[in-house]
Amino acid sequence: MLTLRQIEVIRAIMVTGTVGGAARLLNVSSPGISRIMKHAETSVGVKLFSRKGGRYSPTREANAVFNQINGVYDKVEDLQFVISRIKRGANIELKIASVPSIANVMVPRAVADVRKAFPNLLIEVDILKIEDAVDYLLLGKGELVALSHAVDHPMLACAPLARGRLKCIVPEGHPLARHSRVRAEEIVKYPLIGIDPNDPYGRVMASVFSNHTLHYEVTLRARFGSPVWALVTQGLGIAIIDEFTLAGGNWPNLRVLDLVEAATFETFVLHRKDATLSSYGARFVAALRGHMKALAEPLHLPRRSSASRLRVSRRK
Repeated sequence: MLTLRQIEVIRAIMVTGTVGGAARLLNVSSPGISRIMKHAETSVGVKLFSRKGGRYSPTREANAVFNQINGVYDKVEDLQFVISRIKRGANIELKIASVPSIANVMVPRAVADVRKAFPNLLIEVDILKIEDAVDYLLLGKGELVALSHAVDHPMLACAPLARGRLKCIVPEGHPLARHSRVRAEEIVKYPLIGIDPNDPYGRVMASVFSNHTLHYEVTLRARFGSPVWALVTQGLGIAIIDEFTLAGGNWPNLRVLDLVEAATFETFVLHRKDATLSSYGARFVAALRGHMKALAEPLHLPRRSSASRLRVSRRK
């Protein structure tokens, strides 16, 4: 049996007509080419070339072998072409979905990273409510879903994505707007805009108050985070919202305040247990997790050592 390397060398000699030419074509030494050709002739039991005037010509007995070699080489080139298309993502589609709070800013940033790596990859992005995520995956509509709440299902794997912070948003000119940080007990004194606390995302927002047994009243409700901050922009109230929704900074006439209580929440990525993520899906998840964690970096700032605090106090 001929090896692929022997086939490559034989074809290079056929194309160039000399051992030296084959060596230059394959970027190897001439003695190496001669050695491989001799081994190939031994393998097939037929003399493949005759040497005339320094050039190598196919022997009559080897014509059938050469026809097959050309066919094999064409198939190898076809295989390399297919592999190169897969690497670029050509004619392949990545279908992903996300809840709105992550889809607004974080998902586009991750998609941009995937697009740079796979310029020809077809990408489809859907925006879902949490309760629609299970059907989306089980019905094969897409490969994965980014969520702001964990989902427990026997056929689905739910993995942590990143931890985010909750913020308070107030319109410019509001009495709280002059502060950089605010307490939950101060927030409940004003009209609140929020999401139904029976909704998984709404429960995350409501936890700021429920965790401290504070009575609160939501005077306006919206289904997703984007309409919430749009309503706050109109001066209709203040709200608790996640930092991923606010990440783009496209919120004119708003002030974003940190919470003294430092409320956080977890996000997740959901996919089928019986199907391994594609390399494109895994690349997207890694990019999304990276962008979300980078946004939340202040959550993990190292504490200054006692020595550094001493140096600061001495400078004072």
